[in-house]
Amino acid sequence: MAEIINLRRARKQRDRAAAEKQAEQNRISFGRSKAERSLTEAERKKATRTLEGHRLSTADDDEPAR
Repeated sequence: MAEIINLRRARKQRDRAAAEKQAEQNRISFGRSKAERSLTEAERKKATRTLEGHRLSTADDDEPAR
């Protein structure tokens, strides 16, 4: 015989688990100090500048001459 499950409790338990997972992600994403955020932003900008500096051509070079 199968076990009887209270669907309301199961739904609430599932929703609580999902909310806790989202809270954990938010703590990771938003729970950083200003120094950590600025360091991450500076690293991202430097990587972008480095990548752009290594491009062989720009969008202006791709247009055909008239």
